[in-house]
Amino acid sequence: MQPSDFLRALFALVLTLGLIGLGAVALRRFGPEALARFAAPKRARRLAVVESLVLDPARRLVIVACDGKERLLLLGEGQLVSPLDLPKGRS
Repeated sequence: MQPSDFLRALFALVLTLGLIGLGAVALRRFGPEALARFAAPKRARRLAVVESLVLDPARRLVIVACDGKERLLLLGEGQLVSPLDLPKGRS
């Protein structure tokens, strides 16, 4: 192995690590949001968890909003126990 081959390999390694570092700095500066802007346009979400309350280790109350309507769900033991409709103007 000649010294020029060694220098060429070393230069290639430094260049590769520099490009990886440059990409990491750019991603850190602009964040994942910059990549998301190039993806498909966002559409409005239809489903949201408004509030959640743990009753005991097996059961939980969850208020879910879907298409402007809110529902109270009692979840327990891996299943939906009971859905209830909530009026929109709750306090």
